[in-house]
Amino acid sequence: MLRSAILAAARNSRIESVVTHAPVSRSVVRRFVGGPDTAAAVASTKKLVAEGLTVTLDHLGEDTTDRSQADAVASAYLELLGSLERAGLTKSLGPLTARAEVSVKLSAVGQALDDDGEKIALEHARTICTEARRVGATVTLDMEDHTTTDSTLGILRDLRVDFPETGAVLQAYLHRTESDCRDLAGAGSRVRLCKGAYREPASVAYQRKQDVDRSYVRCLNVLLQGDGYPMFATHDPTLIAIAEDRAREHGKTDFEFQMLYGIRPEEQRRLVRAGHVVRVYVPYGAQWYGYLMRRLAERPANLTFFARALLSKG
Repeated sequence: MLRSAILAAARNSRIESVVTHAPVSRSVVRRFVGGPDTAAAVASTKKLVAEGLTVTLDHLGEDTTDRSQADAVASAYLELLGSLERAGLTKSLGPLTARAEVSVKLSAVGQALDDDGEKIALEHARTICTEARRVGATVTLDMEDHTTTDSTLGILRDLRVDFPETGAVLQAYLHRTESDCRDLAGAGSRVRLCKGAYREPASVAYQRKQDVDRSYVRCLNVLLQGDGYPMFATHDPTLIAIAEDRAREHGKTDFEFQMLYGIRPEEQRRLVRAGHVVRVYVPYGAQWYGYLMRRLAERPANLTFFARALLSKG
C-alpha cells in the first residue's frame, strides 16, 4: 500500500509543487541526484571513479511532449558525453565495460510523441550512440512502464545492427522477462536486470515481493548461462549473494553489479574491494521529482530519510 501511495504521488502535480519548492528538499536531492547540470554530473562522476566505481548517467527529462523538447534532451546527452571525454572519464575497462556511460529513456527523446515518435526516438538514440562510440562510452536504453516494452526492444534491435554494444534493461517483475532474458543473452549483449519501479497491473507483473525476487533469480540464472554481459541492478543483499554464488557455479566472471547513486554506498565499495565491477546509476538534471518518487517506492525505507529532511530546519 505504501508503494502504491508513493507512486500515485509521483503523478500528483500539487504534491510535486510542494516537494520541489521546499528548501529542505535540497538535502534529499543532493543524496540521490548527481546535480542539476552537466558540470555537476561530471564532478559527481569524477568522485565515484576515483573510488574505483564505474558510472552510468541519466539525464532526467521524462514526459517529453514535443519535438523541441526531445531535441533538447538529445543535445544534453551529446554535451554530457563531450564533457566526460574532456574530463578523461570515458576510458574503457574492457570491450563491454566503459568507465562512464549514459542511460537513455526513449520517452525523453520522443518515443511517446504522436507523430513518428518511435522514428524520432530512434534517430536521437542513433546520434547519442554515435557520439558515445566516438568518445569511448556506451549507451543503455532504460526501460519504462510495460506499455513501452515492445517499442523499446524494437528500437534496441534496430540500434544493435550498427551499435551492438547498446545495453538493454529488463524488469524482473514483468511476467514476460524470463523469456526476454533468453532472447537477449547472446554473445556481446549487455543486459541490465532490475526489479522494476513502475506501478503495473497484475495481468502483466508480479505483485508480491517474493514473486518478484523469485523471478529475478530465474532471470539472473538465464543471463549467467548465456554468453552476454549481465548487469545486476539490485540493492538486495540476498540477491547480491545469490548472483555471486551462481556466477561462481557457472564460471562467469564477466558481469557487473549496479546500484543507485546515494543508496548503500558502503556496499558499493565493499563489492569493489571484493573484485567486482560496480556501476553507480547517477541521475542528474532539474526534473528530479518523478525519479525520486520511484526510488522511494522501490525501497520505501528511503522514505524515512526523505521525511526527516522535509521536517528538519534544513
